[in-house]
Amino acid sequence: MSNYAPESTRRRLLQLFAGAPMLPLAGLTGVSAFLSGCGGSSDNDLPPVTTPGTGTPAATFTTAEFTGMAAPTASSPAALATTTVGSKLKVNFSDGSSNSYNLAYQPFFLTGDRVPDGKGGSVIAGGYFDIKNQPIIDSSVAGRERQFFSDSPDGSSMMTVANPTVTGIKGKAVFAVVQFEYNSLNQAGASTYGTLPSPIAVLTLDQDQTTGKLSMVKYHNVDTSSVKGLWITCGASLSPWNTHLSSEEYEPDAFDQGLGGQTLAVLKQFSTNVFGNAATANPYDYGHLPEVSVNPDGTGSIKKHYCLGRYSRELVQVMPDQRTILGGDDYTNGGLFMFVADKAADLAAGGTLYVAKYTTQLTETTTGKLQWVKLGRGTHAEIKALVDSGIKATDIMDSTLTDPNDASYTKIVLNKKTAWVRVKAGQEKAAAFLETHRYAALKGGSMAFTKNEGTTVNAKDKMAYSAYANIQDSMVEGGSGYVAGHNVKFKKLVAGAVVSHKLAGGQKDDTGAAIDSEWVPSESSVLLAGEDIAGDALGNTANPDKIASPDNLKFSEKLRTLFIGEDSGNHLNNFLWGYNVDTKKLERLLSCPAGAESTGLHAVDEINGWTYVMSNFQHPGDEWNRFPTLPSALKDQINIMINTNYNNKFSGAVGYLTAELSQIKLSK
Repeated sequence: MSNYAPESTRRRLLQLFAGAPMLPLAGLTGVSAFLSGCGGSSDNDLPPVTTPGTGTPAATFTTAEFTGMAAPTASSPAALATTTVGSKLKVNFSDGSSNSYNLAYQPFFLTGDRVPDGKGGSVIAGGYFDIKNQPIIDSSVAGRERQFFSDSPDGSSMMTVANPTVTGIKGKAVFAVVQFEYNSLNQAGASTYGTLPSPIAVLTLDQDQTTGKLSMVKYHNVDTSSVKGLWITCGASLSPWNTHLSSEEYEPDAFDQGLGGQTLAVLKQFSTNVFGNAATANPYDYGHLPEVSVNPDGTGSIKKHYCLGRYSRELVQVMPDQRTILGGDDYTNGGLFMFVADKAADLAAGGTLYVAKYTTQLTETTTGKLQWVKLGRGTHAEIKALVDSGIKATDIMDSTLTDPNDASYTKIVLNKKTAWVRVKAGQEKAAAFLETHRYAALKGGSMAFTKNEGTTVNAKDKMAYSAYANIQDSMVEGGSGYVAGHNVKFKKLVAGAVVSHKLAGGQKDDTGAAIDSEWVPSESSVLLAGEDIAGDALGNTANPDKIASPDNLKFSEKLRTLFIGEDSGNHLNNFLWGYNVDTKKLERLLSCPAGAESTGLHAVDEINGWTYVMSNFQHPGDEWNRFPTLPSALKDQINIMINTNYNNKFSGAVGYLTAELSQIKLSK
């Protein structure tokens, strides 16, 4: 068989695939990948394609579907200890023909690697910086001092920018924004969770116009000093106006009552690392929505929006109207929050904040009807002014963990704890936007969820999807934090589920006022669920052939696929899944190293004709205690390889799905 294709074949394939979404094929052409699936280079092997003007339409792309891979097994410890991909993408055409090709994982870097800074030097990927943009040094082990870098890359966005000016680009410039959630441990093994300001970086990528391959030419650490540093950035999304929408989860509890995500003691450690002292950081400056804009020179600028509510925001999804924003709440006794902006593509101009209330019961088998409780309306400038004025928690609300026997207080349950709260006179707006958890519970929202994480939208079908990593505690009758009046009642399922929300217009809030949006969730039901099992030979406590602890969610309109990344101590290897909403098929696409979380999920339907699925992973080799049935000898074997592969567990990876390298070359 010839290793070369005639030019006529090349032209016909280019015609054939002109409308098809194609994953980037690292080191080869998109055409050659499909050609290899045909089994050769002969014109006779190809579907008939006509040139324009012949009267016969060319075959065009119709659908694409993934075919999955088996989960790694004990027989291959090396596969358990690294990223493995054995999946395929099948592409179907209007003439009934199809082709498929094998997928692979292509990392840009491991955190801790030195990467090009675009100025002829290098910088540490995922490195931490203080308010003066000076490296934060891990000096926990004498003689091994080094800059802290994250083991937990997370939310990612990919985009183009008009008139890029970055040097060294041979193809076309593509930009990716990547944020780093936290650092797990210092070199001495002590926890550093939440004590360091989350870095966020812009990657300039050189896109090969023949192959779609992306090569990093510049890494720029975004200066976050103007927003006083970032607090535990987790999931992210790309806005319709081409910016990166970040997150700040587990907001520090200004009352320090254990009802927020983190204590003030953690905030003081954070403050010391950021500002050089424990007293500077204000809890009300954290728990908001950061937004990063990418500049033509590959740098980035950041602002933080204070008017979308302050809660354990995992990520937000902006609806096609560019005004309606749905947000998950990674928390116990968390809510489903919605913000409707006054102006399209302008969050700072303000809008109205709502929390969902179920009027009929949501279970694993029923559809829960939704009403939206209005919490308040505000602008960024208004809420930021309150924070800058030095407002304290006790200026806003009274909050006590003991029953005051006072009817002016409202009993609420948050984070599995009972509290009694009341709003100070005239402080309703401050309560809505700065004490959002407490106020949403006081106002009667269904604060029922455990770990409401990723959110995404299927615009064609007007459906949104939410990931519930664990169904337990506040979602289960008799569980810690359960409140019957929330109308959320599930059977315990640690493996979690994906819930769909039907979107509609013409809805009214709890006051009877019309909600100015056509993209409001009106009812919810379970789309996909995991399955808890007894520990198997690999330590899995959830069925490895079903989802477990879904976290990241992204939907591709062109591929009609809901991508699901796991954050699970129930699967030894967390997986990236693809669920086709038309065929209802769930396929395993990628397996992360043991103990690593699948993060940074981002599906891009088209950039310069190429389709990308970004996928990161964080903290490989974490939480071995979650897998007591994993044989110790196998665990030790995997652990050694993870230490070798990922810098003694200090490194995570940033990358994307691509095609295997073993393809036909279209040149002599």
